[in-house]
Amino acid sequence: MALLLAPAAGVTARRAPLKRLHLLALSGALVFLVLAFLPPIWTDAHRYEFVESVQFGLFAFAVPALVVVGRPWGRLGGGGGRGRLWRRLEALEAGRRRHPDFWRSSVFAGVDVGFVVLWRTPTLMDGLAKHSWLVVPEAVSLVVAGIGLWLELVRCAPLSPRLNRPWGAVLAVGTMWATWILAYAVGFAHVPWYRAFHHAGSFMSASMDQEVATGVVWFAAACAFVPVFFADLVNWLKGDDDPDAELRRLVRSARRSGRA
Repeated sequence: MALLLAPAAGVTARRAPLKRLHLLALSGALVFLVLAFLPPIWTDAHRYEFVESVQFGLFAFAVPALVVVGRPWGRLGGGGGRGRLWRRLEALEAGRRRHPDFWRSSVFAGVDVGFVVLWRTPTLMDGLAKHSWLVVPEAVSLVVAGIGLWLELVRCAPLSPRLNRPWGAVLAVGTMWATWILAYAVGFAHVPWYRAFHHAGSFMSASMDQEVATGVVWFAAACAFVPVFFADLVNWLKGDDDPDAELRRLVRSARRSGRA
């Protein structure tokens, strides 16, 4: 009996740090989301562009990444994470594995980048500075789109990235560069992009505020995507092949042979 219980105890001991990591990530996502709606971020986001950029970075990068790493459906599925929700996600994972196309993952990246660009346009940025209620749709759209992207980049059992290495790294760095290009365009502009932020009597000028905001967006995107890029690239260079990818190749080969 002791010999039978020993392996199970070892597995439980190995899973304990992983469960703590999931809980820590979920807690971090909740904390960042709440902080974005509390002073001083909530109050100063209507006055300073760089504070609004901090709020934007939390919605677009920090919260979605931590939600996916935290794997909330493992706690909501019931039955130790093996309930109805878990089974539905397993069925979804089977469908994702049957269609590991790069363009499908690119659609999620494109939607995420599209919302990032949309909420940095002068019209919506000026609207955010004037109307507080716009922060709610901004948060919802960026978080939901970000979760869809991050499910294509990191494993979140039972879901796993659709792409094989190193294409995940390509997707991460492409999304990061798209965000950087937008930030550079704003930062190097000779005139203010957003005119609703008033700096009269402020401790910083409009140009300085715009430059600091560019640095905030640049830094937030780097913190989110650079670790994913290097982790995926290192694992690919180490030759850690995906056994599921090999199985899919064998299945496709068998199907082609059967049709022939």
